[in-house]
Amino acid sequence: MSAFFGIGKTRTFKPRKDVPEGTKQYQLRKYAEATLGSGNLRLAVRLPEGEDLNEWLAVHAVDFFNHLNMLYGTVTEFCTPQECPIMSAGPRYEYLWEDGVRYKKATKLPAPEYVDALMNWAQGLLDNEDIFPSEMGKPFSKNFRDTIGRLFRRLFRVYAHLYSNHFDHICALGIEAHLNTSYRHFFLFVNEFDLVDKRELAPLDELNEAILAEDKGR
Repeated sequence: MSAFFGIGKTRTFKPRKDVPEGTKQYQLRKYAEATLGSGNLRLAVRLPEGEDLNEWLAVHAVDFFNHLNMLYGTVTEFCTPQECPIMSAGPRYEYLWEDGVRYKKATKLPAPEYVDALMNWAQGLLDNEDIFPSEMGKPFSKNFRDTIGRLFRRLFRVYAHLYSNHFDHICALGIEAHLNTSYRHFFLFVNEFDLVDKRELAPLDELNEAILAEDKGR
C-alpha cells in the first residue's frame, strides 16, 4: 500500500472492501462519519435510535481494522523480530497467538509476525459473509457478539503494543495525534458496548482512565 500521512513505504494489509452503497451498513457508516465530524466522540459511538446493534458493531469493526492497519504500517521498519522479539505491551504483558488453524496452540511470536497473523485472521473474519453479512436482510450469526468481542480484544493488543513499544517512533513521525484520536474513539466504543474485559485493557489503564475523566469533564 502507498505511504500513509506522507511517510515512506509501509507494509500494510489491503483495506477491508467497502460495504455496498445503499445498504444499511453503508448508511450507518455515513451517519458515523457525520457524528465523528462533530468532534464529540462519546456521541459518535452511541447506537443511533432504532438501529440494529450488530450492524453498528460491524461497521465500526471494519473502520477500526482499516485505521489500525494503517497506523501500524507506519512503524513496520522499527517493529522487527530483532527489536520486538515478543509481542508485548511493555514489560508486564506478553501475548501469545492461537488461531486454531496454523497455530493450534498458544505460540510465542515476534511482534511483527504476531500482528501479521492477527491482521490476516481479522481480514478473514471481516471478508466472511456468514460472519459479517453485507447483503440486505441477511442475519448475523448467533455467536456474533462473541466473535466481535474476540476481534476487538485482539485489535486492542496492537494499540497497546504501539503505545508501549513504539510511541517514541510515532512521535518522531509526528502522528501521535492520529494515534491518540484513533485509540480514544476505539476505547470509548469498546467501553460503550462492554466489548472487552477490563482486565484485558489493563496495559493502557492510565490512558483509559484519562480518556474517561476527560470525557466526563466535557
